[in-house]
Amino acid sequence: MSSEVKDFNHKVAPDWCPGCGDFGLLAGLKKALPSVSLETHDVMVVSGIGCSSNLPGFINTYGLHTLHGRSLPIAQGFKLANHKMTVVAVGGDGDGYGIGVGHLVHAMRRNIDMTYLVMNNSIYGLTTGQTSPTSGFQMKTKSTPFGNPELPLNPLTLALGSGCGFVARVYTGHVTQLIDIVQKAIKHPGFALIDTFSPCVTFNKINTHQYYKENVKDINKLGHNPSDLYAAFREATREDCITTGIFYQSDRPCYEASEEETLREPLFAHKLGISREEETALMAEFV
Repeated sequence: MSSEVKDFNHKVAPDWCPGCGDFGLLAGLKKALPSVSLETHDVMVVSGIGCSSNLPGFINTYGLHTLHGRSLPIAQGFKLANHKMTVVAVGGDGDGYGIGVGHLVHAMRRNIDMTYLVMNNSIYGLTTGQTSPTSGFQMKTKSTPFGNPELPLNPLTLALGSGCGFVARVYTGHVTQLIDIVQKAIKHPGFALIDTFSPCVTFNKINTHQYYKENVKDINKLGHNPSDLYAAFREATREDCITTGIFYQSDRPCYEASEEETLREPLFAHKLGISREEETALMAEFV
């Protein structure tokens, strides 16, 4: 019997601020999972620390709430231990693009088959409104009362330059587009990054729902070719509008494809130790 959206509803209700963009991401994820024929027991959701990282507690799947910036190492380890599971990592811009950015770069180039959803609100929401890695230049926050002196990080160009095989961005208020891209990211055989504009209605009065509704444009509807890496860089750095959609998708083999013999069965099912015959053969190699 196939699962339905209601099967992914958790008995614990989200405690985000009313109007938080994270509600859209949660709703989109719960609709995307059954649409690609996944059951609740097929999915592991791993998070770091932050408002958005509470998400595993609001969806009925396996879940793990880990450390600040450390969701990706744990998610990758879980995927390799049981590669038959669908693994989705979630977090915020401070979690993923700040303290966790080193893990992100290596996860993208490693290309393990999993999806990373970053709820990007350009502010530290959980700690009540400090500058984050994606806060705009000269943006005034609690930690930068005279204006942010640093340029914001561009997650898309970082991903494109790090060998990520699936690079996308959406606004969480556009749920139809969000569902479609999450579906495609989960089906993609490799690491998929989806940067999501998820407005913080309490602490960020600049990057609001109204701001994104007025400024985002879907590059795929405009004819962008996701197989063109150079075009993806151009679209990711446009200044005339805020672009969303699938920027780049490649057919590079995922990490697991290079470990077919080891991963013939999940690592957790491997037997410990070796037989007497295997021991004898191994010792003979050193004699």
